[in-house]
Amino acid sequence: MDLEHARRVAVEAALAAGAVLRESAPGAVAVHDKGGSGDVVTDLDLAAEKLILDRIRAEFPSHRIVAEESGVHGGARPDGGWTWLVDPLDGTNNVAIGLPAYVVGLALCAGGRPVLGVVHEPLSGRTWSAVSGAGARGPAGPLTGPPSRDLRHGPVLAWTQGHGVSRLDPAARSLKMTMDARARRVLQLWAPLMCWAMLARGDIDGMIGYRAEGLDLPAGALIAREAGVEIRTLDGGPFEASAEGPPEDRSFVAAPPALVGDLLDLVAEARRLAPALPPL
Repeated sequence: MDLEHARRVAVEAALAAGAVLRESAPGAVAVHDKGGSGDVVTDLDLAAEKLILDRIRAEFPSHRIVAEESGVHGGARPDGGWTWLVDPLDGTNNVAIGLPAYVVGLALCAGGRPVLGVVHEPLSGRTWSAVSGAGARGPAGPLTGPPSRDLRHGPVLAWTQGHGVSRLDPAARSLKMTMDARARRVLQLWAPLMCWAMLARGDIDGMIGYRAEGLDLPAGALIAREAGVEIRTLDGGPFEASAEGPPEDRSFVAAPPALVGDLLDLVAEARRLAPALPPL
């Protein structure tokens, strides 16, 4: 499998989908409820997804595809062979309210592990990509690691959680409260792939995820990791950015190596606070 060829195919598909999104969003889009968690889908998601799927099928007809809106398409099982993960519009809720904060994301996994990731931001025209073991690249070339920043007033952090996390969840509540107390800013963008790209290029200092959505996790995590970001479980152990498995396996901290310990300390403090939280 030529991963560099696959990267080019994925980048071209993301650019084409991005052009569709950029020409139509934000604007008058048809919005439909999706599930019972408050998530939504638009006609733009569906159009961009079809375009990406058609391109992947044309180049890799035997590959399995898991798409955000249309589900699983053919190919091998996740524990073997090649699987594409497609999020045609990460940030649909933003587009639905007219907020221009969204990206296109694709990952290619082998045996459940990401080997290729692409994130494209249609409005700026910027694209970030990575191949496992070969580094990450952005519009200006290779990403050489997040730069050092002045943290005297605290880090800038991003938060993401899965759609199924309840507002009453004590772990999520305590994590967010502790982040607000320790960080200079906490971003909740409703577009986690955008946050991963920001972390990879050093615009933010760290990211905490709690039972994160699986489909957009592998692409973003691979790009960040190949750019020098360290990712751990909330207990400090090794983290596998897989779309498969239960939601509790998709909780993590991510930061440059020098800051990972601080985020794990934050998590430990949040866990101490959780039992004492008053009920909502």
